[in-house]
Amino acid sequence: MKKPFPKFKTDKEAKHFVATADLSHYDFSGFKPASFEFEPKTKSVTMRLPESLLNAVRATAEKQGIPYQKLIRRAIETLVSETPPAKRSAK
Repeated sequence: MKKPFPKFKTDKEAKHFVATADLSHYDFSGFKPASFEFEPKTKSVTMRLPESLLNAVRATAEKQGIPYQKLIRRAIETLVSETPPAKRSAK
């Protein structure tokens, strides 16, 4: 049986644990993927969408457990990161 993860009071404790522990002995089943957004959001965008599309986006976001605007932002970030810079700047 695998061990549960200990609780840490500081990032330093967590970093030390990850650096020194044999993680194969611990249960990862309760973990969920996480992503971090470091750049502040300084601009807003307004767009009109068909209601059916917005409802589908909201339902997808709910299934993923995130706000629908974050899902839209991730989709845009993914598209931009997968598009070569030369094609982005060409019009």
